[in-house]
Amino acid sequence: QVQFVESGGGLVQPGGSLRLSCAASGSISRIYAMAWYRQAPGQQREWVATSSNGGMTTYAAAVKGRFTISRDNAKNTVYLQMNSLKPEDTAVYYCTERGSDNWGQGTQVTVSS
Repeated sequence: QVQFVESGGGLVQPGGSLRLSCAASGSISRIYAMAWYRQAPGQQREWVATSSNGGMTTYAAAVKGRFTISRDNAKNTVYLQMNSLKPEDTAVYYCTERGSDNWGQGTQVTVSS
């Protein structure tokens, strides 16, 4: 089973940007849909964005227009570019195959002044 390691989180001020990376232990080229999820304190994990082979991307309404998901199958890596960050974006961010429960450790994103 492919394992995922997320990185790139940190503390950022409102309005700032971060780029998250998700490195896979094996090939992701056969995985049709890769996704980012997030879990805020005391809340359930929620879907954020999906990148499908062929270039299609979809986003949750809360992040549409601010976040961009991309994938590099040659590098077995998925990215999440996050712009115009808001305090409500504070969460632990995870990536995995869409619909899978194969979770990594995640990376903490904190948006605060």
